[in-house]
Amino acid sequence: MRTFADLDASLVECRACPRLVEWRESVAGTKAAFAGERYWARPVPGFGAEDAALAVVGLAPSAHGANRTGRMFTGDPSGDFLFRVLYEVGLASQPVSAAIGDGLTLRGTRLVSPVRCAPPENRPTPAERDTCRHWLAEELDLLRPTLRAIVVLGAFGWQALLPVLSAAGWPVPKPRPAFAHGARMQFGDLAVFGCYHVSPRNVQTGRVTQPMVVSAFTAAASAAGLI
Repeated sequence: MRTFADLDASLVECRACPRLVEWRESVAGTKAAFAGERYWARPVPGFGAEDAALAVVGLAPSAHGANRTGRMFTGDPSGDFLFRVLYEVGLASQPVSAAIGDGLTLRGTRLVSPVRCAPPENRPTPAERDTCRHWLAEELDLLRPTLRAIVVLGAFGWQALLPVLSAAGWPVPKPRPAFAHGARMQFGDLAVFGCYHVSPRNVQTGRVTQPMVVSAFTAAASAAGLI
């Protein structure tokens, strides 16, 4: 079995999806706020504890967030929201994730995504999701000895995750359960929680609030034995 370092070294060299490769590279530096800044512009590795009891599954890096900073959920409004929640629940050492090397650590938690490159309009295609699936599968396999709970942010992540869990031998029922905010599913020794994605649109429209997300993460952290 490869280590996390081996996995990340292979991941960041991936060029399997031509549309995503073109977008992640061409969008670099096109936003005025970050003009002149050097972008990561590669696939984004997972971030957090390598012996995590809790995984957080998102969607994909944002063009001017993780695609810029190289750290999952870092540098955009979704990440700002998420790290405030993680800090409040006691899973992050600080409430702000600014850049690699800022001293931030996660306690018993790892952030991953089904698609590792920034997609146009934050919308990966099903083919891109499926092409990227093996990275998520391998990362969860590395976490398996300690993993006890997963929070899935949004329906896309839910639809991407359940086939991975099923293929890995977790007892996912058929038909697969549908995504819902507040859902809790128990697949053998693994608890899986559904939570609306913390996207700016969901936050601005009030579809999701900080107390709602704190509640979901508190339940998941408890199931993982972290609180």
